[in-house]
Amino acid sequence: MVEYDEKAAREMERSYIAPEIVLQRSRTLEALALHSGEYVLDAGCGTGFLTQELAMAVGSGGWVVGVDNSPAMLELATQRCQGLPQVHLKQGSVEELLEKKETFDAVTCTQVLLYLSEVSQGIAEMHRVLKQGGRIAVLETDWRGVVLSSTDEALSRRMFSAWDCAVPSPNLPVLLGALLRAQGFTDIRVDAIPILNTSYAPDNFSGAMFEWAAHYAQEQGVVTEEEAAMWLSDLAKLGEKGEFFFCVNRFLFNAVKL
Repeated sequence: MVEYDEKAAREMERSYIAPEIVLQRSRTLEALALHSGEYVLDAGCGTGFLTQELAMAVGSGGWVVGVDNSPAMLELATQRCQGLPQVHLKQGSVEELLEKKETFDAVTCTQVLLYLSEVSQGIAEMHRVLKQGGRIAVLETDWRGVVLSSTDEALSRRMFSAWDCAVPSPNLPVLLGALLRAQGFTDIRVDAIPILNTSYAPDNFSGAMFEWAAHYAQEQGVVTEEEAAMWLSDLAKLGEKGEFFFCVNRFLFNAVKL
């Protein structure tokens, strides 16, 4: 299972400023259509980018609770949300939320459920803390649908196979609609948000993601240090020649509590 220490949290933060992830947050906020004064839960708030934007959307009369199980992530979120008294950050698990029943007008959950051993429990907890008629926005990635240019497809497959071992649900989007419905959510809508990079650069999503993936695959013994370095070098060379291509689909699920 992936654990986010200080180094991993910093690497994750770097990927969150990529333009394609900024667009993802914009789509999430648009789907929730927040109003001034509303109460929002950011379940798995990470380094606080979305938490900060949620806080600005609900204003000083609103309330945003950010929950994450990584102290390193929360430290960065605390720094990011300084000066926003409506933000309250706490360490905790999405599977065991401490908030009271029917507290929030809206809940967000981005790239979190795939890490849970009991996805249904996490969804049930978010349903419990939502008010009647409350909205939820859940975003997850189909990591098995990665499209990537590579001169060594077998090595690339080995790299991404490590991710299947890293999380309990690497292919969660195909199941998520039924799981939300089973917990009492209705009016479920799904939008695809592709992450597309046709250049290889440290400041785009794929550049940061591949460095992390190579490191993780090496840690798991799926590839050697030499193979990881060769894979990254190959991608960089494709970028230099204008032949780099990466795309993966994220899916934004929006629903309402019955």
